[in-house]
Amino acid sequence: MRSDEPIRELDRDECRELLTHDTIGRLATAAGGEADIYPVNYFSDGRSILIRTAPGTKLLELTVHDSVAFEIDGHTDEEAWSVIIHGRARQLESQTEIDEADRAPLQPWIPTLKYRYVHIDIDQLTGRRFSRSPEPERW
Repeated sequence: MRSDEPIRELDRDECRELLTHDTIGRLATAAGGEADIYPVNYFSDGRSILIRTAPGTKLLELTVHDSVAFEIDGHTDEEAWSVIIHGRARQLESQTEIDEADRAPLQPWIPTLKYRYVHIDIDQLTGRRFSRSPEPERW
């Protein structure tokens, strides 16, 4: 980090850049008064998020309530970062959209059949970068 401050807000372009270089994130949903969070692999062009999933709880929750949060983070020995997205999720339905999604570099982590695509339009995008250094003296 170039600042003496231990925490720095990231601008939108920095957040987008970090999104395009990572592949693992967490999808947060809330349906029926219950919040859930799922680790997922994803692809991002910096303007939206694409994930693959199988039918189940995650997909059902997105159908009931399409407002989601999505988070990525990472670190090196010198710094750490976190990017948080709020947006609307929708399952891709048209064959044209599915064919386009099939061309994205997005493979399941485990050898299971995941043939449903979820597209998240980014409404809000925020991020922070943290300087990693020893804890200050308490006294």
